Amino acid sequence: MTTELQGAQRTYDVRTYGCQMNVHDSERISGLMEDAGYVRAADADAADVVVFNTCAVRENADNRLYGNLGHLRPTKLKNPGMQIAVGGCLAQKDKGDIVKKAPWVDVVFGTHNIGSLPAMLERARHNEEAQVEILESLEVFPSTLPTKRESTYAGWVSISVGCNNTCTFCIVPSLRGKEKDRRPGDVLAEVRALVAEGVLEVTLLGQNVNSYGVEFGDRLAFGKLLRATGEVEGLERVRFTSPHPKDFTDDVIAAMAETPNVCHSLHMPLQSGSDRVLKAMRRSYRQDKYLGIIEKVRAAMPDAAITTDIIVGFPGETEDDFEQTLEVARRARFSNAFTFQYSIRPGTPAATMPDQIPKAVVQDRYNRLIATLEDITWDENKKLVGEKVEVLVAVGEGRKDERTGRLSGRARDGRLVHFATGGISPRPGDIVETVITYAAPHHLNADGDPLSHRRTRAGDAFEAGRTPKLKGVSLGLPTLGVPAALPPAEGCAL
Repeated sequence: MTTELQGAQRTYDVRTYGCQMNVHDSERISGLMEDAGYVRAADADAADVVVFNTCAVRENADNRLYGNLGHLRPTKLKNPGMQIAVGGCLAQKDKGDIVKKAPWVDVVFGTHNIGSLPAMLERARHNEEAQVEILESLEVFPSTLPTKRESTYAGWVSISVGCNNTCTFCIVPSLRGKEKDRRPGDVLAEVRALVAEGVLEVTLLGQNVNSYGVEFGDRLAFGKLLRATGEVEGLERVRFTSPHPKDFTDDVIAAMAETPNVCHSLHMPLQSGSDRVLKAMRRSYRQDKYLGIIEKVRAAMPDAAITTDIIVGFPGETEDDFEQTLEVARRARFSNAFTFQYSIRPGTPAATMPDQIPKAVVQDRYNRLIATLEDITWDENKKLVGEKVEVLVAVGEGRKDERTGRLSGRARDGRLVHFATGGISPRPGDIVETVITYAAPHHLNADGDPLSHRRTRAGDAFEAGRTPKLKGVSLGLPTLGVPAALPPAEGCAL
């Protein structure tokens, strides 16, 4: 297949909305496009192909997409050879309605058939009509697809796709499908391939990483996978997201504490601190279980930074329910929180529940939650003033870096650190040790000279303009039978 038009390579631009899953899917979209002969557009507004990778979870996701499509319509009219493609969760949900509402869209593809995009673009050009293809289950496991990574030093690695939970506020299971797990050997092969390209940090990614292993009957598979990553030479940091409290087991805590390259950072979604609301949400844990997990994590890793998700204003939430959420936040001592005002998502059970909360009440509770959380995160960050931290230098983390003369990066616990460079010139991907001098609710500053600077292969790759591009690491969808076992986990019960 060729994408050349009159001797010139066609260009593309991918525009991503939503969660880490979508960010990683966009890396696969970029890899597919480049494998098909496209090149990334130097000027995004002049791209021959614009791909929207959409989200259906956030409020007004539909309006945002159709507004952006409307802005592109004049460009498309001026340049008939331009193509517009829409994928992701909103495409999976709306299907052919997208081309009815925006007839200038050329391709609509879903979450299960990302690999079809280049062929669909060619077919749309040849047939001169829109192509809509939405599958209800996975065509191939996404890891088989080529991936153009955005970072030289950090990479996403999917361990599963889909979700078997039935949370009443969430539309993801109907759009991403039932959970499908990758073989442990395939996951580790991708990790090794990334490390061979210079990557220092990987994040193991799944809608519910703690249920990893459900397809091959190993309830302890995720803890074993964490330990196995500790054997990958050259891998310095391992993170994971997102776990689910109902499936979180003691062996995972032990694996985190005992595996040197697994970072002591944990994202543990709370959603609500009220048992009554958690039951209405179909969250299969209660306040005591949640706080019990936090206590065990802190006992094993006193330095752990714990982040969370919280929804305010779920249908039927009372003032007492909300106060319980505030109390759990105070007891859990989160280092950061992603907070959301509940909004009706059509297609979810919660959308038709009685006792929807008035917007003014939701806003008031949200403001109070933010104020409480900022007090907590600021207090937690102040504890690090005077402490030495190891920072993986990043790009694009500090919006004020150019003005302040600082660089930015992430500490091992995931906190954002803005640091003075002194007389050194670290590159994104290098490692710097420095001392925290100031704390704010959402970041730390280190204004003294760095204690050390280690140049890395990831920094070399950044300096050379290389990002990892993998051809796809997997044997496809799981087959019948039990996959090869991970190394046995020792001492993993707390």
